Order: sequence, then structure tokens, then C-alpha cells
Amino acid sequence: MDRQLWQQFPIVAPQLTALQSYLLDAIQLDNPPIHHKILALLESGGKFLRPGYFYLFASLGTGATPDQLQAGAAALEILHVGTLIHDDVIDESPTRRGVRTIQMKYGQRNAIYAGDFMFTVYFNQVLKSTRDLTLIQIHIDAMHRILQGELAQMALNYQEKTTLAEYLHEVAGKTAELFSLSCFQGAALAKTSPAIQALARQIGEAIGIAYQILDDILDYAGNPAKTRKPVLEDLRSGVYSLPLILAIPDAPQDFHRLLKKKQDLSATDIATIQEMVISHHGVAASRQLAQEKTAEALSLIDELPAGDTQTALRQLTTHLLHRDH
Repeated sequence: MDRQLWQQFPIVAPQLTALQSYLLDAIQLDNPPIHHKILALLESGGKFLRPGYFYLFASLGTGATPDQLQAGAAALEILHVGTLIHDDVIDESPTRRGVRTIQMKYGQRNAIYAGDFMFTVYFNQVLKSTRDLTLIQIHIDAMHRILQGELAQMALNYQEKTTLAEYLHEVAGKTAELFSLSCFQGAALAKTSPAIQALARQIGEAIGIAYQILDDILDYAGNPAKTRKPVLEDLRSGVYSLPLILAIPDAPQDFHRLLKKKQDLSATDIATIQEMVISHHGVAASRQLAQEKTAEALSLIDELPAGDTQTALRQLTTHLLHRDH
């Protein structure tokens, strides 16, 4: 958990601190090497953004017990970590949060099974949080969209003509859906009004899109020491993210001369593409879109009841746009 971040939000910091140990107890796998790698990933400094948003929206109501909320928050973080394990297989990532990935140490097959195992733990926590079939179905539908988003990304790999619309569709499933689910489930479990639940879903989607765009920006313009992953990792694995998508139309032939090499790009090629993306305003245009999505989220947050929760949501969402990791 990013303690430095959540110390600024005492309205949810105690719950998130308690969640860390709860998560470690919830993961019980009879395979010591994989078990320890999963625990290392959980302990390696995740931001806990999804549980944090979940708890913030849950604080707008009083309809759930602390145990229900803890299980609901755990479910979301476990689902997130399960998708990360699968992402590392798809992207052939050597590290995650500074920790050697499961697929790199124990092979892709074991990593896929580890991710699948996390999904079973996720649904176990969902059932501890609620027996409301409507809310359970929403979890199922959300997971369906998340996996569809992952498959959509694979279909777009190495596609130089990927459009902004295709990118946003993929991100809506891959990243924004989990933020939207987190905000909505917090509001729904706490039995807030239907209007607040609808706002929660919209706010989460806007935040998720802005968050992914900034992640893509950091892939081109971030400091690896802070992001704890190699710059241009997406490009190396054929994922053409927003800065590149927005830069290509400015010089399509120049980009094509390099991108046609696909997985055979050299370190020099990658550095050249990075420079071209920046010089052709791909990063700047992406940052503008992230700002627009953040402004949309903040505008929706203003429609929530005034008070400590609304203030915290504004502060947290504003902070995410200016993060450097």
C-alpha cells in the first residue's frame, strides 16, 4: 500500500492499512514458490487505488458491515492483481513493481494458472461481501468486459492505423471498467441512493480512462526509477498506446520505416521512436485528453453530496493526474 498517498486521506487510511494484512491471509495456495511470489507482489507497493475509491464511495452510505466492506475491497484488489499477472504473460514483462514476474521465474503456464487462481479468490471475496445476485452479476459482467478489453488489446498489437476510438474502447474495458466497478460497488454495498450509484459508475470510468492515458504517457516520458518499469515497455511488446497513436498521423511514413520492424526494433530504434512521439506532440496531445477526462470526473464529483468524502475524491483524483509513477 502507498502509505504516503493514503496518509493524506484519513477518511479511508485505517481501512486500507487493515486491508493489507487481510489480503495476505486471503491468499492461500498450496504451492509455496508461487504463493510467495503472489504475496511479494501484494506487498511490493501497489497504490490500492481501487480499494481506496471503493471505501470512499462506501463512506457515502451506511448499509454494509465493516466485514462486508473489507471483503468487497479485497475482491477488487485481488481481481486487479490477477489481471496484472496475466498482463505480464501477454507482455512478457520481466518485472512488476520491482519484483521479478511469475512468468519470468516459473514460466508462462504457471503464471496463467496463478492469475486464474486469483480470480477464484476474487469471487470468494465477492460472496463474502454480498449475496445480492444483482451485485454479483455486475461483478461477472465487469470481469467479462475486462477480459474482452485485454483481448481487444491483443488484436490491436502492431497495428499502426489504430484509431483513438479503438484505443478508448479497449481502455474502457481493460482499465476503466475496474475503476468503475470499484466506485459503484462501494456505493452499492453501502446502499447509497440510485443517483449516487450511477454517478459512482460514471466517475470511475472517467478516472480509469485518465489514469490509463497517464500510464501511457509515463511509458514514453516517465522516469524508470519512479515508475519501476522500463520506459517504452509497451512499444517493445507491440502495444501502440495513445502517445504513439496520436503522433503517427503527423509523420506516418517516418514512423512506418521503424515500426515495420515490429519485434525486431533495436534499442536505437526505440529511442528514435520515443523522440519522434514527443516531437510530433503525441505526449502533449495525450496529456490534454487526460486533463479533459480528469475534468469530466471532477465535474461529476461536484454532483455528489458536499462533505469530507467529496473533498477527498476531488483531491485524490486531481493528484492522480499529476503523478509521476
